Amino acid sequence: MACFEPALDYVVVKIPRWDLNKFHGVNREIGSSMKSVGEVMAIGRSFEEAIQKGLRMIGQGMHGLVANPKLHFSNLEDALAHPTDQRIFAVAEALEKGWNISKIHELTKIDIWFLEKLDNIIQLKNKLESIKRLEWFDKEIMLEAKQKGFSDFQLARLFLIRMPVRLKIIN
Repeated sequence: MACFEPALDYVVVKIPRWDLNKFHGVNREIGSSMKSVGEVMAIGRSFEEAIQKGLRMIGQGMHGLVANPKLHFSNLEDALAHPTDQRIFAVAEALEKGWNISKIHELTKIDIWFLEKLDNIIQLKNKLESIKRLEWFDKEIMLEAKQKGFSDFQLARLFLIRMPVRLKIIN
């Protein structure tokens, strides 16, 4: 057919890239007049999936919103209040520590809808970390994790690495 109604079955996220890691001692705060060195575009069937894919591609050595090398924010409130290239990871840390979405919104001015979507990822991360036995990691939890954009590496880091492994040596 020449005409059809498009289906909104995907979400696109564009994330600016800042190469601030190349410069030691540089102020990481991002202003409205700064120009990024490029951007990453990620497509997914949900915002959670697209944002996790995008964060894997920005070139900061991250695996998504969670299960990353640990960043240290000496003053989390300050990290939330001032826009930097790593503020989204400060938001993730605040959510992991149980901070109220309203408080994070107050500090960041990030729309509550986005903060709730990021919290969905954190809640699933917590659910994955609570699984104690391999048999409990079923098809439904795998599907939910994949739909929320968790990579195989993230799943291994959150779940499988904590499992006691018994190797059977074959002679």
